[in-house]
Amino acid sequence: MSVTLLTAYDERPEGVGPDAVYRAGGTDLQERLRTTGATPHVLDLTGVPGFTAIERTDAATSLGAGVTVARVARELTDLPALALTAAGLATPQVRATATIGGNLLQRTRCWYFRHPHTSCLKSGGTTCPARDGRHLYGVAFDTAPCVHPHPSSLAMALLTYAATVDTTQRGGLSVVDLLGDGSDPTRDHLLADDEVLTRVVLPAPVAGEQAAYFRSISRFEAEWPLVEAVVRVVRDDAGAVTACGLAIGGVAPVPLRLGAVEELLTGSTLDDATIAAAARRATEGANPLPETGYKVQLVEATVREVLERVRG
Repeated sequence: MSVTLLTAYDERPEGVGPDAVYRAGGTDLQERLRTTGATPHVLDLTGVPGFTAIERTDAATSLGAGVTVARVARELTDLPALALTAAGLATPQVRATATIGGNLLQRTRCWYFRHPHTSCLKSGGTTCPARDGRHLYGVAFDTAPCVHPHPSSLAMALLTYAATVDTTQRGGLSVVDLLGDGSDPTRDHLLADDEVLTRVVLPAPVAGEQAAYFRSISRFEAEWPLVEAVVRVVRDDAGAVTACGLAIGGVAPVPLRLGAVEELLTGSTLDDATIAAAARRATEGANPLPETGYKVQLVEATVREVLERVRG
């Protein structure tokens, strides 16, 4: 495997073919190369100016795509829904290396996709073997041909802020623009092969914002979540919610922002009855696979947990 350290996004060494891959932290890429045995030419982005920059103004916070997850957790505590989600990911070692751009663009964690001797819709095949095979960690909202959930926790948190991303070819893309809705089962994101994510832009922090993040896992702290949820709220002096954002992950082809639940919460004081009703509403539209019915119950419980935590 050969590696070229880039000094500009549009730099591409002569003779490098279309199968070259970009690398930031490499926590996902290296694992995929190890399991598949592939040896592509790697284009390392860490030398590009601004790739790891955090810029803050009164109007917005701009994060270079190479900002690590650890820095997001440590330095963006005034954007608590994002910071808490970042702090809950993986292990300290992974957070110190993994990047916000890499987290958004990582490939599916489905064991069929990552097995070197199987093929699926995302690896050039014509079927989703998980649908008729083992899908214990699959979707509970079966809305697309591929039945494994999108793995990006940070995308879920960014949804609650209506954050945008810029690329080498486009600007101001929403998270939905970036990831799509899962209807194209061959893609984990909608960037072109030669398009590079350059930065993530969030609105300015809101004074008094509170947030909570929780991931339901089976045993180990660093496991991928079965279900995860994040909520951010702003409340007035009487304790009533004036603005909120709530999203869930681990249950659908892409992370889901729950607008109907947000409407129910807005104006409430997060009393027990409202929290219970919001948690139930979070499961509306669920249509689990034969092995993922348990996730519907986990959605309700996980949403209830973050709402109780943010209530304090």
